[in-house]
Amino acid sequence: MALPDFLLLGAPKCGTSALHRALQGHPRLFLPEVKEPKFFLTDGPPPTSGGGPGDVATWGEHVWRREDYEALFDPAPPGALRGEGTVFYLYDTDAQQRIRDLVPRARLVAVLRDPVERAHSNWSHLRDAGLEPETDFLTACRLEPERRAAGWAHFWHFVSAGRYGEQVEALYSRFDPEQVLLLRYRSLRDSPACTADRVCAFLGVETGVVRGVPRHHVRPDVHGRSSGLSAEERAVALEWFADDVAHLEKLTGWNLTDWRR
Repeated sequence: MALPDFLLLGAPKCGTSALHRALQGHPRLFLPEVKEPKFFLTDGPPPTSGGGPGDVATWGEHVWRREDYEALFDPAPPGALRGEGTVFYLYDTDAQQRIRDLVPRARLVAVLRDPVERAHSNWSHLRDAGLEPETDFLTACRLEPERRAAGWAHFWHFVSAGRYGEQVEALYSRFDPEQVLLLRYRSLRDSPACTADRVCAFLGVETGVVRGVPRHHVRPDVHGRSSGLSAEERAVALEWFADDVAHLEKLTGWNLTDWRR
């Protein structure tokens, strides 16, 4: 049975692609070329209609049949730890439960980014892709309840996807916190080799092997606020996350003062 030993959970726009690519360079780790197979996001086939712009095409990318999912790990060398990365496994509590049911001893890694920057990067990504119809970031965020009610997929949940405290609390209710490694995006950006070593040590494989993280996957505009995000916009958006940031601090012991500025 070829199932993952570890999962990169997300959140979206937090460098999971970079970490996935970097860990592929470790001889004791195997991550398939198919990034984000999304297997645990559905119990059966994903939707084939509805959603927001581009959602049907994205749903069509789901590797939802178990035999197809296991086949992704068939090329793993003997003795290698198998893993994959799908960013919405952290956000989607149903996915968390499916992971718990199928691979209860899996090790879980999540990279978390300043939630306002994350939301803006998410919105910018969809704007650049020609999918986001709203030209104003804050208006797009305020449309989230309406869009969710209409069945728009997770990637449109700009605010909810960044409320990590709620998500981590749900994860800790299903898994021993010792199975979970939480990382900050700025660590991946500023100290990529050290951060990769932290992941390797957590997974129980040799450190000093992964020398860095592909820089083109880690946005340079993470310093301060995201490119194009005004101080006024940031101040408004912070109100949607302040309580959750405080909750995450209690869960992790992190000092997240920089997220509240």
